[in-house]
Amino acid sequence: MNAPARDEEIAADDPRRPLDPRDYSRRTLLANERTFLAWWRTGLTSLTVAIAAARVVPELSGSKTTWPYLVLGTVFALLGVLCMVYGEHRRAAVSKAVRRGEFAEVNRAISLIITTTGALLGLATVALILVDP
Repeated sequence: MNAPARDEEIAADDPRRPLDPRDYSRRTLLANERTFLAWWRTGLTSLTVAIAAARVVPELSGSKTTWPYLVLGTVFALLGVLCMVYGEHRRAAVSKAVRRGEFAEVNRAISLIITTTGALLGLATVALILVDP
């Protein structure tokens, strides 16, 4: 494939068109926005599960013991809030890093907290299902 002449107009989708280095930043910032929204979706989903676990399930099941559901729902709610807060923190850090031409490392402590909490919530949910059918 020959390179286009200097005066030749190059279509936007022509593979011979030189890439604009700023385009990577734009794409990364847009991806950062989508990731931020994913953190919010995760947080809102966790809050929805919290309401279901703490209020809806005990009511529908007629369970005599409600405190395990309240504990489970409360932890799901806290996880949801953590996801939304960390999502904003991460969005701001990545945006700042991209504008500087740097990379923002993931906060390993927060990542470990979210992962561990999610795993423990999963195990607690299984235990609650098995113990209080």
